[in-house]
Amino acid sequence: MTDTSLITTAPAEAPVERVRTLVWRIPTEEPESDATLAWDSTTVVLAEIDAGGRTGTGWTYGDRSAATLIDGELASVVTGGDALRPGRLYDAMLRACRNLGQPGVAATAVSAVDCALWDLKARLLGVPLVTLLNAVHDAVPVYGSGGFTTLSPAGTAEQLAGWVAAGIPRVKLKVGRDPDTDPARVRAARTAIGPEPALYADANGGWNRKQALYWAERLREPDADVTWLEEPVSSEDLEGLRLLRDRGPGGMDIAAGEYGWNLPCFQRMLDAGAVDCLQADVTRCGGFTGFLRVAALCDARCIDLSAHCAPQLSAHACAAVWHLRHLEYFHDHVRIERMLFEGVLEPGPGGVLRPDRGRPGHGLTLAPSGAADRHRIA
Repeated sequence: MTDTSLITTAPAEAPVERVRTLVWRIPTEEPESDATLAWDSTTVVLAEIDAGGRTGTGWTYGDRSAATLIDGELASVVTGGDALRPGRLYDAMLRACRNLGQPGVAATAVSAVDCALWDLKARLLGVPLVTLLNAVHDAVPVYGSGGFTTLSPAGTAEQLAGWVAAGIPRVKLKVGRDPDTDPARVRAARTAIGPEPALYADANGGWNRKQALYWAERLREPDADVTWLEEPVSSEDLEGLRLLRDRGPGGMDIAAGEYGWNLPCFQRMLDAGAVDCLQADVTRCGGFTGFLRVAALCDARCIDLSAHCAPQLSAHACAAVWHLRHLEYFHDHVRIERMLFEGVLEPGPGGVLRPDRGRPGHGLTLAPSGAADRHRIA
């Protein structure tokens, strides 16, 4: 006999009524670069989805073409579907992208919509997203990330020391564009943050294998003491990553994976033994659905997972990851998400983000009129 006292007022289903997109291109504070790319703006594509009197939001960082794909293809796939079944709609979106090519722009578009669907489901049920995703952790460690190659040694030191002063004990800088300036920038960073905080480096695939081996050894010298080397070679070079993992200096983890677009990408990287810690980006790898599937691959191998960027979305997903390392608190995305949203999470003692358990969904609302308004392009 059914105990009706346990039945909630949650709807049996909630058909999606509308999908729409908003796009901003937000200039950086100054020109930025890493080893293989230079940029002066960041484009944000946001998906809003309505059902049952609630609105869910998700977003990606990439190109405005993701909005074109959402409006022109994915909206019709999702509209009329049950917002309480984001996994079913995720599968339908992937199938709709078959002839478009699922990696790249299509993956970012699917990611934005998937995140919006999960946020919407949580709001329809009146629960925090972190609860809906079955959180393992109360808080998510972050590391301050920026240190662009356009910064001088003094500028690099100032930025990284600022994160440490704010209580974040892990920081990262970019390397690999100019080997003549990298040693000074790395030494300045270590001097500025002191001996205790962890110092990370990201080469963004800018070296070949022999260069990467050489620089890995230099980065482990006492005046640098770098313990995390990200993409020393291209993420496509799985043999090269494995070489660095096997022959690189002790005490230095090799990381990659931020450009994984689908589950097979991550499967191949793990099968190759290419990384000590895998990375995944919730705005590229298929949203919350894709991210948690990547996490399951890591759990099966007892390999840590680190989230790449988009901290206001990633914090909720990371809390649900068993083998969690940390989350990248990326300078550009931190700045943009503060401009776009009210209710953003801020790092607490020990350099952690604590997802808000007092508000439904991811707890964010679009700022009614913010600094980003003049940068709206669609």
